[in-house]
Amino acid sequence: MTSTLITPENEIFPQRKRWTRRECYRLMEQGELQGRWELIDGEILSKMGQKPPHRIVLNLIAEWLMIVFGNRFVQTQEPITIPGISGKSNEPEPDIAVTLEPTTSYVDRHPSPTDILLIVEVSDASLRFDMHTKALLYARVGIQEYWVADILNRKMYCHSKPSSKGYAVVDVVNDNDQLTLTDHPKASIKLGDLLPTETEL
Repeated sequence: MTSTLITPENEIFPQRKRWTRRECYRLMEQGELQGRWELIDGEILSKMGQKPPHRIVLNLIAEWLMIVFGNRFVQTQEPITIPGISGKSNEPEPDIAVTLEPTTSYVDRHPSPTDILLIVEVSDASLRFDMHTKALLYARVGIQEYWVADILNRKMYCHSKPSSKGYAVVDVVNDNDQLTLTDHPKASIKLGDLLPTETEL
């Protein structure tokens, strides 16, 4: 299995430099890499700046998940560790991650896929990237449940059954449908309650 997530036909610059986590940490120590960032398939992606809808949807989803699981089981915009060869060029920082143990259990490391019940990415301009590149990464490392909140189209794409080729199941939850957690099937909420309308912003 290759660690590359972007297929050759989609590469505009096939000789581009792919960064490693170690190199990124060195750049940080030297003051050359500042602010919030994540490393995906060797690409350093800036996490600076959010539009109000992104921030609000992220907070609403995180708030609901904290009610269901507890505050210390939900982390927002914090790194997770990818094991194996893929981990050398990947350190994603998902918008939301629900962990098996409280955050205080991970004092000497970031949570890894075996520690995670759910990952959520909130998408406005990044929908294609979240639905393809990130979905493939999360599936390959065994994230059991992955949600993508599509703000513009008011949908949630719920991925499950991961494999090395991607997620076998992608359920689409619409605005007026109930959003249900696989791990907590009795916990549900109308998706529209997590996606404010323009008049509410």
